[in-house]
Amino acid sequence: MDIIEKRIIEEIADLHEVPEGAYNFRINSATDSRRSTANIEIRTKEDKPGIDIIIKPGTKHESVHIPVVISETGLKEVVYNDFYIGEDSDVVIVAGCGIYNCGNQDAQHDGVHRFFVEKNARVKYVEKHYGSGTEDATGKRIMNPRTEVYMKEDTSMEMEMVQIKGVDSTFRSTLAELSAGAELTVHERLMTHEDQDAESEYTVELNGDGSSANVVSRSVARGTSHQKFISKLHGNAKCAGHSECDSIIMDGARIEAIPEITATSTDAALIHEAAIGKIAGEQITKLMTLGLTEQEAKEQIVNGFLK
Repeated sequence: MDIIEKRIIEEIADLHEVPEGAYNFRINSATDSRRSTANIEIRTKEDKPGIDIIIKPGTKHESVHIPVVISETGLKEVVYNDFYIGEDSDVVIVAGCGIYNCGNQDAQHDGVHRFFVEKNARVKYVEKHYGSGTEDATGKRIMNPRTEVYMKEDTSMEMEMVQIKGVDSTFRSTLAELSAGAELTVHERLMTHEDQDAESEYTVELNGDGSSANVVSRSVARGTSHQKFISKLHGNAKCAGHSECDSIIMDGARIEAIPEITATSTDAALIHEAAIGKIAGEQITKLMTLGLTEQEAKEQIVNGFLK
C-alpha cells in the first residue's frame, strides 16, 4: 500500500493504522490484506468478485472494516459483498470506496452489498465515498453502490451514507425490507460541485407490525452540479415511516426531491418532508461580523449543515 492509497484509506474509513477486529482491504481489484476473528469470518466468494462476512450469533461490540481503493486510471470493477449477521449480535461495519484518478480514462467501482440481519441483531453501517486526483487528469471518478437490507423481527440498523468530495458521477440505490419490530435509520450526507451528478434512491418496504423507518438526507449542491433524491416508503402493515430531504442550493446547481409514500394498511403512518433553499443572508452577515470573509462564512455554514 503506497502513500496515496494510505491517505485514501484514512479518508474513507478514518483509519491511521491497522484496525482492531476483522478487516479486508481491497486495492485495485485485489485483496491487499485480511483478518478474520473468532466471531467474524471473511471468505472470498467463489462464483464472482467479492466476499462473504459471517458474524456469529451473540457477537457483541466488534467491528468489520472493508474499504476499497482504486488508484489506477481506467480500472472498472463490480464487487459483491454479503453480510450474514447472526441473532442477538451488535456490530459496527465500516465500508467505503476511494478513487484516485490521475489519468485520462474513467475509473469506476460498482459495489453491491447485501445484509441479512437475523432476529434481535443490531448493526451500525458506515459507508463513505471519496474521490481525488491530479489537476490535469480528465478521467472521471464513478461510483454506483447498491445496498440491500433484509431485516428479521426486532432488529435495528443505523446507516451513515456519506459522499462529500470528488465523485463525478454516482447512482446510490438502497432497498430495505423490514419485518415486525424492525427499525431502520438512514443518515445521508452529500455534497456535489463543478458538473458532478448524484442520484440517491431509497425504497423501504415496511412489511411487519411495529416496523419503522427514518430516512434523512442533508445535501449541498454547488457549481453546475445536479442532485436527485428519491424516497419510496411502502407501508404494508401497522408501521411508521418518515423521510426527509433538506438541501442547500448554490451557484448554478439543480436539485430534485421526489417523494413516494404508499400505504396498503389502514394502520400505516407515513410522512415525507422536503426543503430546498439557499443560504440565508442573515447567516452570512452574522458570521462576517465575527471577522470572516463572505466565502469563509459560506464554508462554515455548509460544514455545519453537513455534520
